[in-house]
Amino acid sequence: MAQPLRTIENLLNAFRTQNATSPRLTWYGPDSERVELSGRVLENWVAKTANYLVDELDAEPGTVVAVDMPVHWRSLVWLLASWAVGATALPQSPPDAGSRLADIVVTTRPAEALAASNAAGRLPFVVAVALPALAMRWIGELPADALDYSGGVRAHSDVFFADAAPSEDAAAWESQAGAVTYAELLAAEGATAGPERILLQAADGWDAVVRASLRIWAAGGSVVLLDPTVPATDHLRTVENVTAG
Repeated sequence: MAQPLRTIENLLNAFRTQNATSPRLTWYGPDSERVELSGRVLENWVAKTANYLVDELDAEPGTVVAVDMPVHWRSLVWLLASWAVGATALPQSPPDAGSRLADIVVTTRPAEALAASNAAGRLPFVVAVALPALAMRWIGELPADALDYSGGVRAHSDVFFADAAPSEDAAAWESQAGAVTYAELLAAEGATAGPERILLQAADGWDAVVRASLRIWAAGGSVVLLDPTVPATDHLRTVENVTAG
């Protein structure tokens, strides 16, 4: 039985050092988009994004990062990067007066996020994220007060070293299902029989996908994630060597 990893730092190190060229995340999106990230490539995206968070957005342990994005390979990268920094991540639509105060809003809807933040009297960093795999910058007109993630992230280092670690009882993930601390983030997932290639569907929602992805990765496995527009056919399962899901 595989012994699961217990911290995000250990998990990212495993991406980089254990079967680093094997796929860890495969995404099927609209318009026949398929993106496959090996462990090394996934960790590289996370490192660049974590450095972007620190260098451009002043992120540190305790920073609140609202992820106003659909379940997607890019949003999973943002979650892992937020945890590498020690931040609290939460899935959230553009903030309104009653929502959790965020220091950073990562969004596919920057104009709406800025409008909602201004209406609530808040001034978080608003980061626009273009979802298409080949997007080198934000597609369309970027609001003046928003930052362009796709246009800026590649300039950041491929290696990330956290300046400080979050406390174990700090919230890593907050959602409608409740808060998960850093101590619980991976420890609660438990061991599995070993590395597997598991199909997950974005339509199942944030909590289901995040918890399953962490469990699979902690055991050395690989995730095949489908956009809601992509059917989970037997042919796809066969082509991707899916073992469950």
